[in-house]
Amino acid sequence: MTALPRRSLIAAGLFLGLTGIALAQAPAAPSGERFITVASTTSTQDSGLFNHILPLFKAKTGIEVRVISQGTGQALDTARRGDADVVFVHARAQELKFVEEGFSTERRPVMYNDFVLIGPKSDPAGVAGTKDIVAALKKVQEKASPFVSRGDKSGTHAAELNLWKVAGIDIAAQKGPWYREIGQGMGAALNTSGAMGAYVLSDRATWISFKNRGDLVISVEGDQRLFNQYGVMSVNPAKHPHVKVADGKLFADWLTSPEGQKAIADYKIDGQQLFFPNAGQAGA
Repeated sequence: MTALPRRSLIAAGLFLGLTGIALAQAPAAPSGERFITVASTTSTQDSGLFNHILPLFKAKTGIEVRVISQGTGQALDTARRGDADVVFVHARAQELKFVEEGFSTERRPVMYNDFVLIGPKSDPAGVAGTKDIVAALKKVQEKASPFVSRGDKSGTHAAELNLWKVAGIDIAAQKGPWYREIGQGMGAALNTSGAMGAYVLSDRATWISFKNRGDLVISVEGDQRLFNQYGVMSVNPAKHPHVKVADGKLFADWLTSPEGQKAIADYKIDGQQLFFPNAGQAGA
């Protein structure tokens, strides 16, 4: 191999040195390339909340939020695998377990709304207009009125199973053809209920944003047992060192800040507020 002349070596070295300086002084990557992944329940996505608040967060920080929309159980499992930087869901007991297992160091309340029992106008179980969800579920089971369950380990599914338990009904043992588990999200469950003339438990935000209501109406609402709390957790880098812990914390901090809380409160459809901020509320 022929050696390069000394002048060429000097020139090459000068070029590399200048290139190094140029690279060192190059501007940072465009803000669109800075992102975090958030595993979240379907209701935050399907209700349109994320479409409202995420552009505000990006404008504030330059961080894009990429959402994996799943039922709460699936979202928590996604975070357990290290496939998300933040998890934003609504099943407090499961969230606290996630922290106890060491997958996050802190769970913070963000907002709440409530669940509602949706049903056909014909009201075959005779529960329309009542506020006692437990009594309503007992009538649904006694009359074998059609009922659709998400059956997907989501926060809404967990809430439904707990309500059957409170009603003294072992739904796994006592369900029959009237009880249909679909293993899908809230929108699909509402569509199935409309097609079957069945009852279904829904979060209010998805119901408000749902357009294909057909013959469906709210049958039961207002019971304190229908309270629906949301929490946010950053994934612990001790479990998954690759997670974007700093940017993930920025998102959780923003959600629970006065600015983020106002953004949540400001989101409305037809004048109806879908979520109510309550960051910092003890026991939420």
